[in-house]
Amino acid sequence: MPGRIVRGAGGDAVPLHVLVEGSGPVCVLSAGLAMAWFDWDAVAARLTAAGRTVVRFDRPGHGLSGPARTPASAAGEARRIAGLLDVLGLAGPVTVAGHSIAGFHAEAFARLYPGRTAALVLVDSSVEEDPHALWPAALRAAAARGLGRALTAAGLPAALGPPARRATVRASRTGGADPAPRDLVRRCYRTGRVWRGALLENAGYPDTAAEVLALRRTHPLAAPATVLVGHDGGGGRGTQRWLDRQAALADRLGARFDVAAPAGHLVMLDRPEQVARAIRTAADTRTPAARIPGP
Repeated sequence: MPGRIVRGAGGDAVPLHVLVEGSGPVCVLSAGLAMAWFDWDAVAARLTAAGRTVVRFDRPGHGLSGPARTPASAAGEARRIAGLLDVLGLAGPVTVAGHSIAGFHAEAFARLYPGRTAALVLVDSSVEEDPHALWPAALRAAAARGLGRALTAAGLPAALGPPARRATVRASRTGGADPAPRDLVRRCYRTGRVWRGALLENAGYPDTAAEVLALRRTHPLAAPATVLVGHDGGGGRGTQRWLDRQAALADRLGARFDVAAPAGHLVMLDRPEQVARAIRTAADTRTPAARIPGP
């Protein structure tokens, strides 16, 4: 076990795998859908070398944590982060960083626990201006559970899990192959637990997005924020649209806007030094609306 298992964080009985390293001001790193603690390895190494305590954890159904029982919610994952910090005895304000869908969770934590938040960093975060779903939440969750059970029974995670993980990582970055240790990839992605966890979390995506929009109306963001977006250097309409949406998100949050290039969606793999720098300096931002021009 690279880290350790803790229980009781978040108000449920799901055992969480958490890794705590370094010393100094605390940074909490939460990875995107179906990703794991080791996807932050390069960023964590730079942060600990710079005098930071780094907390990495796997959400239920991810990495080496226990299975997910329900779709994640923004408030529920914010509560999980707060509970995890309590269990670890880390009381001081923390910089919380979320990648992709975990950007929703990180922002919810910053809004619901302003006294515990030193800064917020969103790394190529999910962004939804008008989230909606065709099916009710309960039906989507039931479909995700059923599909997860069927895939596991068919043996697909054991057969296709690691190669599917590596193919997805390669397609989501500009810097080459998946750097994760092969033994850890096999250990995590050959299990139906991780497939079911990803399906269940994805099923709740529109509800989580809507929840964050509601929190923006009722819970002001008190901490300085940074929106860091990956840019692969392409000039296509889709690429520009993504940059524009991320810039608009920074405007809505009054956040610093930074572009990491060249980088795909997995910015922490392609540009770990830039991600670490954004996390190190986020709490020192005095004019959060300042802009850093990108390419």
